[in-house]
Amino acid sequence: MSSESLHEQHLLSSVRNDQDEADILQQKSRPRRLLFKLGLSFFLFGMINNVLYVIILSAALDLVPSSTPKGIILFCNITPSLIAKIGWPYVLKGRIRYAKRLIGCCLLSVFGMIIIALFDSVFTRLLGICFASFSSGLGELTFLQLSTTYHPPSVAGHSVGYFASGTGAAGLVGASIWWIVRGLGVRTGVGLSSVMPLVIPLTYYLLLPKSSAFSDLGLPASYEDEVIGAPVTTSYAPLPTDEESEEQQLEVDMEPKEPIGLSLVEKWTLVKPLLPKYMLPLFSVYLLEYTINQGIAPTLLYPVPSPTEHWFLSLIIHSIRDYYPLWQLVYQATVFLSRSSISFGLPPLPTRLLPLPAVVQSIILTMLVLESALGIFDSSPTFGFSVVFLLIAIEGICGGLAYVNVFYRINQDQDTHSSTSSDPERIKQEREFKIGSIGFSDSSGILLASLIAMPTELELCKAQAARGRMFCKSL
Repeated sequence: MSSESLHEQHLLSSVRNDQDEADILQQKSRPRRLLFKLGLSFFLFGMINNVLYVIILSAALDLVPSSTPKGIILFCNITPSLIAKIGWPYVLKGRIRYAKRLIGCCLLSVFGMIIIALFDSVFTRLLGICFASFSSGLGELTFLQLSTTYHPPSVAGHSVGYFASGTGAAGLVGASIWWIVRGLGVRTGVGLSSVMPLVIPLTYYLLLPKSSAFSDLGLPASYEDEVIGAPVTTSYAPLPTDEESEEQQLEVDMEPKEPIGLSLVEKWTLVKPLLPKYMLPLFSVYLLEYTINQGIAPTLLYPVPSPTEHWFLSLIIHSIRDYYPLWQLVYQATVFLSRSSISFGLPPLPTRLLPLPAVVQSIILTMLVLESALGIFDSSPTFGFSVVFLLIAIEGICGGLAYVNVFYRINQDQDTHSSTSSDPERIKQEREFKIGSIGFSDSSGILLASLIAMPTELELCKAQAARGRMFCKSL
């Protein structure tokens, strides 16, 4: 063989080796790209879906007259959400049409915020809040159900972790937005925020990967395995998920079938073991958390700091009305950090420790009630402010940990609880229903908290006035 032939063979072999290396690198980078797009999509879903809810709560002092208890805002901001979370998973049957749901939620949110911005009457603004609340509740339910359509479980856990992180970011972003734009007034500030829901359909159609894209990537069996670096498993065949999967299923089997849907008896059978394990801890945390935020925090007021004695605080607090949005900002910032714990790579709480955040919350609530009513930390305004700041930060951490860990655990349980049916569509609907049913517990906790918060705020304000502290009367 001539030297020229040997040289050509060597070049061809080198080209093939380079191509093989490029293919290997591309194969390794593909899962990372898909997981990044999935995580970013669910992060945006969580943030945009919840941000209007937070803006409304942060703007509570500006949306109603000072004589109106701020708890009415919380009541109107959660009751329609609770109705949505009860109605859709418990009443409706059959396959979920995700695209139609999300477009409907987007339009309803925009409509609700425009109503709040354009009208000045309390009744009309509360009606707009109800529209936005219903959209937010249905949206949260839908995104959590959407996470169960991704497989293997590590991918589902990935999506839940980033969705929870997005909801936490919504708190921080929403409170920050209102802190910045509240000087523009309700009409301009709320009006500008009404365009934010349009991000949801854009993300769904342009960024979110299809669930089938993860079926042959050899990803870890569970999200916890992925965090600690366990070896990957074999490929996982995904279940039918959306409109496209329905068409694929029809191509496989053209025989007419009766539509599949879970009965109320079957749903109750699925819910019963979830009540003490997941729902009660989440209900307790949200009951305590929102009683603090809406019933106690508006009364945690101190003198306006002077620039000469407290130069840093004077940059933040310019009037008595600045304390309440500041507490909301502190709370939302710590909620964001704790809800992002799983997406940051921290291990989830064991199931047996899920009630722990509620226990800590009860201690915090007791201390803040005593501070508001009796001024137990009033040895100096700076000391009282610092202690309240720390307690509200811990409150946010507990609330965020409860949320992300409960939904992470129920998401992973979708694959550990065996179904009585071998039908893939029925198994899929059971998974979607289980995670959807949990939302009832946090919303019912918030609703009860709104009823408790209204008289709590009034009584604490009376207790402060009785000892000569009149700050809450001047709001």
